[in-house]
Amino acid sequence: MTSDHLKHPGHPDHPGHPDHPGHPDHPGRRPGPPGGLHLPAGVTATGPYTTVVEPERAGWGFAGLRVLDLPPGGSHGFDAGGSEWIVLPLSGGCTVEILTVTPGGESFDETFELHGRDDVFSGVTDFAYVPRESWARITTPTGGRFALPGARCGRRLPARYGPASGVGVELRGGGTCSRQVNNFAAAGAFEADKLIAVEVLTPGGNWSSYPPHKHDEHLPGRESELEEIYYFEIAAAPRGTPGLGYQRVSPSGRGRGSDLLAEVRGGDTVLVPDGWHGPSIAAPGHDMYYLNVMAGPADERAWLISDHPDHAWVRATWPEQPADPRLPFHRAPEVPPAGAAPSAAGAATATATATAGAGTGGARPGPAGTGLPGAGAPSPSPSPSPSPSLEGDRP
Repeated sequence: MTSDHLKHPGHPDHPGHPDHPGHPDHPGRRPGPPGGLHLPAGVTATGPYTTVVEPERAGWGFAGLRVLDLPPGGSHGFDAGGSEWIVLPLSGGCTVEILTVTPGGESFDETFELHGRDDVFSGVTDFAYVPRESWARITTPTGGRFALPGARCGRRLPARYGPASGVGVELRGGGTCSRQVNNFAAAGAFEADKLIAVEVLTPGGNWSSYPPHKHDEHLPGRESELEEIYYFEIAAAPRGTPGLGYQRVSPSGRGRGSDLLAEVRGGDTVLVPDGWHGPSIAAPGHDMYYLNVMAGPADERAWLISDHPDHAWVRATWPEQPADPRLPFHRAPEVPPAGAAPSAAGAATATATATAGAGTGGARPGPAGTGLPGAGAPSPSPSPSPSPSLEGDRP
């Protein structure tokens, strides 16, 4: 463990903290340690991306993440290369245009309008799936911030729209371990080849990603081998004080012996190549959001975990404790009746044109599920192609 991870107090709203003032528009920020698991906000910034984690940077083979900031009227194109991607609005809405050319020479040009959301704490968002070997452009009239979780993969699936009404919203844990999980691209909730991605929201003062767990070895039916990325956004206190939290990763005896205790701020990223990870601790008064991006080498796309034997007992206490009354932060919007106009949170249009033959794609709702509106994708059971370019002009 490195003590440097406990020193950085920064955030974009903390210009007086030279150790970690946050996003790339603060030139005084100090990069994190080379090869470290904790990447403070802005240290991987490249072009319009405030965060770039490619598999090569992480030292693994599959999972990746980019976070794109665009001004009002801004536009950015990228080549998917050998990876599948999801365009996930963190704030604001956008238009996603996807061009795919088949081996037979057919080209499919599809457009998805994403309503998005004000911020990660205000609602569930719709999203768009970008297949490998395609080209995409993101355009926003009002400006916004967009996450692009991705994974190296072998299959090319159709471009698709994910409505907010189809996102499974799950309440997990109990008492001070209560949290909310938005299963927008969980295994079994949305089809992908390798990519698994979910959002977790933790009320201030609570612990999530707990008990500590791991998924760093392939044990059929018991545990998946998955790389994982945590991307954080932390809510400010009512008086505007910027937020903070903490993330723990401890050695499991496999892989690199990953060991980290980091103070995390908005825009920070933590890499988990192996090891027990958790807890993720939200400081009192500061709600915590993190985006989990996972992928691994197995043919089966599954999220199976093993709990740390010293802490697994805590699960048995949750049925006796009520969920935190601050949850859920929000619910997935109701599916509009057949023939009705789309709701604001789930509005989307998809158009496809083909130079030869009919295109595929368009809006596809997620699973019905149970519980909260849109609920689905139950909790996990305890127990390389060339790097895509960062910039892309339409071919």
